Amino acid sequence: MAITDWAVADRPREKLLQHGAKALSDAELLAIFLRIGTRGKTAVDLAHDLLAEFGSLQALLNADHARFCQCHGLGDAKYAQLQAVLEMARRHFFEVIQRGNVLSNPDATRAYLSSQLRGYNYEVFACLFLDNQYRIIELEELFRGTLNSAAVYPREVAQRALHHHAAAVIFAHNHPSGNNEPSLADRQLTDKLKQALALFDILVLDHFIIADGRPFSFAEHGLL
Repeated sequence: MAITDWAVADRPREKLLQHGAKALSDAELLAIFLRIGTRGKTAVDLAHDLLAEFGSLQALLNADHARFCQCHGLGDAKYAQLQAVLEMARRHFFEVIQRGNVLSNPDATRAYLSSQLRGYNYEVFACLFLDNQYRIIELEELFRGTLNSAAVYPREVAQRALHHHAAAVIFAHNHPSGNNEPSLADRQLTDKLKQALALFDILVLDHFIIADGRPFSFAEHGLL
């Protein structure tokens, strides 16, 4: 049965318009992006198949060009469209947090950092440099590592903070494993960085771990 034959309240597009995007499942959101299905399958059926094949919506969104285009119903045009959507989302979150200070919209800050660091298959350590009003100066990816770790040097972090005349920083790094819990090494590193930057009166506002689900916040868990 075609989606146009469904009850209006069950159609993804109409459901979104009536209740908002948050009311839709991953498959329904993906179906709206796909727009059409394949022979014998609606866009929703195809979306369910793709989510089952990749394992999650995040894995699909992070797929590289070759892997994405291997799937039936996808191709270069859909890949280009998806990359444009993802980049618009990143720019949207950046513009939101640029308008004020990062503390005024913590969800947008979290979403922006997550959009920048998700998808790597190796660890990346980044730093968001802030002025004395907690407005963004620059986001820099400072260190890259392996699947399980990245060597981070407090002296270099301090040098970059001083270079930007930063008054505060927010750290973020990803866990390609998908586990967003901080390791003992993550906690020890955060303490070392906090101590090193305190010598220059630079505040560490938070440290986020980007992995599956909601990013872990050191500040929210009382670890700073």
